[in-house]
Amino acid sequence: MSAESLKITALTPFQAAQILASAYRRRIDAEQVREVVEEAQIIRADGTFSLIEYVAYLAGEVTGGHAD
Repeated sequence: MSAESLKITALTPFQAAQILASAYRRRIDAEQVREVVEEAQIIRADGTFSLIEYVAYLAGEVTGGHAD
């Protein structure tokens, strides 16, 4: 996976899991990411989602509000 081919607005759960695992230095798998994007209803028909929307959703969950 080259950095040139990545778009933070169109990642697959697998790509996001690799990025997040590297950033946090812990195991994060694609299924964990997929569960969040499906719960947040941000996954697109092509199987991608925006990392920005993903983080906004998680921030809303943590703060008890919605980051809409």
